[in-house]
Amino acid sequence: MSNLSRYLRLLGYIKPYRVRLLTAFVCSGCVAGLTAAYAWLVRPVLDGIFISKDEGLLLVLPLAILTVAVLKSAFSYGQTYLIMYVGNHVIADLRKQLFDHFIRLPVSYHDANTTGRLVSKVTNDVMLMANAVSGVLKDVLLHGLTFLAMMGVIFYQNWRLALVSLIVMPLAATTLVRVGQRMRRLATSGQERMGDMASTLQETLAGIRIVKAYGREDAEGEKFQASNYAYLKAMLKSNQVFSMGSSHMEVISVVGVAGIIWYGGALVIQGAMTPGAFFSFLTAMFMAYNPIRRLSGANNTVQQALAAAERVFDTLDLNTEWTHDHGTVTLAGVRDTIEFQNVSLRYDSHTVPALSGVNLSIRSGEIVALVGSSGSGKTTLVSLLPRFYEPTEGRILIDGTPLASYTLRSLRAQIGIVSQDIVLFDDTIRNNIAFGRAGASDEEVECAATLAYAHEFILRLPNKYETMIGERGVKLSGGERQRIAIARAILRDPPLLILDEATSALDTESERIVQLALSNLMKNRTTLVIAHRLSTIQNADRIVVLDRGMIAEVGAHDDLLRRGGLYRRLHAMQFQDVTNAQ
Repeated sequence: MSNLSRYLRLLGYIKPYRVRLLTAFVCSGCVAGLTAAYAWLVRPVLDGIFISKDEGLLLVLPLAILTVAVLKSAFSYGQTYLIMYVGNHVIADLRKQLFDHFIRLPVSYHDANTTGRLVSKVTNDVMLMANAVSGVLKDVLLHGLTFLAMMGVIFYQNWRLALVSLIVMPLAATTLVRVGQRMRRLATSGQERMGDMASTLQETLAGIRIVKAYGREDAEGEKFQASNYAYLKAMLKSNQVFSMGSSHMEVISVVGVAGIIWYGGALVIQGAMTPGAFFSFLTAMFMAYNPIRRLSGANNTVQQALAAAERVFDTLDLNTEWTHDHGTVTLAGVRDTIEFQNVSLRYDSHTVPALSGVNLSIRSGEIVALVGSSGSGKTTLVSLLPRFYEPTEGRILIDGTPLASYTLRSLRAQIGIVSQDIVLFDDTIRNNIAFGRAGASDEEVECAATLAYAHEFILRLPNKYETMIGERGVKLSGGERQRIAIARAILRDPPLLILDEATSALDTESERIVQLALSNLMKNRTTLVIAHRLSTIQNADRIVVLDRGMIAEVGAHDDLLRRGGLYRRLHAMQFQDVTNAQ
């Protein structure tokens, strides 16, 4: 996509506000005309009052200047407010669109990009783009029109002298182009460094307890300083190029003014031009310099915005999950079976497949446990069901229909997930439980909490269900967070349930309570359980043992122990007394 295409696409966000923008354009035109009036009034003031000593003009011209000032102030307020109104709404619209797009991108995209970089796009990059809309539009409208108005005064006073002033234009244009190209490259580098710094900041603050526990404050400070200094270097280089461009423009402008004074002074001496006309011309030239300087700055802002737009639009152009959702069948539950037929999966960044040739049939209402060492493919296998990832080979069927034939929304509506890594939001307990089903009543929320053995501890909290639990539920214990997540899943009432190591991080007492809550959750549901603690899945209908992405064994607990295979070895590592007894 060319820079022009990016900028035109960016300007497309203005369309809903075109009436206000048109009004701002009218106000800018009035401001430009009234600014030019100041320069034009220099001639009658100098020639009429100071040279001809016209007393009538002495009364009229001050009132005219005051009137121009009042009108210019009113129109300036109008155009500034309207432009800022449009710019801030464009910021809000861009951020909303980018956020909506982020949360619809595949899980694999989020795996490959740090949270800090994504946050930087939503905040820093969008702000730079918005500057090109509000700031640049203001400069282009106001200062562009002011420059044209001043040129009108200049040519009106003396067109030959005006042509002399245009000699420096090619030099100014060359400077603008060269500085703009360098600013765009430096802006891209600076935005990437900003993303790195935001990523470091986010990771450190998210893991602040580990940082403190291991005494790594100084090390993390040095790590942040490295990314902070890299961003500083990029910004200093950008400022250097900007300052150099401004200095060049200053020199070029002075060259033009010097030529005008030389030629215009000669015309006044020869009597071909009045002193008032010359000073009116000179005033217009000086007043035209500020718009040129501001337009030069606007060009630098545009280059930064184009660099940001490239990053943002590249993200917005990525296909979301819904783009690949070609399903037409609505899933209403699991009536018969879930089948994995020769399923394999290889992550983009890995050479070894995470799953290889998996064949598994799960009956409706069955509790199937998945066990194996770390990295054996347990979590990957269950992540295929809600289509967080797509198999590279094979297919998955629910009730004989391929998974891809179901609409993504209806598929995920039938699945509940409770994992070891509980995701709770900085909100009330009620809203965290109600996250499981939109529009749930207070009674339904409290019923779900009761079934999850959470109601009792919630009532002991200061604000009960309205208690704010902090980021990721930091104000609750591990067992309490787990029970809130289970209550959320109970409220959702999914026919298909995935429990991903839901009790592995809990103490014995908390595990006992959570197991009771899970028993309520698993009733009359098809359940896939991932567990490291083999004691928690001994009553599963079947246990599937995974090894290096392949199914090694399938059977009931007692049957697998008798076989003496991988499951027995895993069991022995946790229960030496059981092994010795056999």
